Amino acid sequence: MPRKELPEFKGDELPEFASEEEMAEFFDRYSFAEAMKKGLFEPDEVELAPELAAKIRERSKTKRITLRLRVSQVEAAKEIAREKDIPYQTLMRSWIAEGIRRERSGT
Repeated sequence: MPRKELPEFKGDELPEFASEEEMAEFFDRYSFAEAMKKGLFEPDEVELAPELAAKIRERSKTKRITLRLRVSQVEAAKEIAREKDIPYQTLMRSWIAEGIRRERSGT
């Protein structure tokens, strides 16, 4: 079956499509990535759920660090974390937070 005639694509603007099916056929033949590179699409504004927005704000308050530990220390933390069924990095963060709290309270 011969391909249906599609609107011409000159590379500088997208043609008008009669239907979503026509648009889908068009992008089966032409690169959507190329159209994006040429700025033919503007991203839509996205509204985040309040819970997700709060998580993103909270995460932006963290800072990645590099910390050298003995292999035995990491393995021990992993074993304890497995017993508690939590990620070992979460366990280690809680230990650091607890240590800071103790130091600040003087106990």
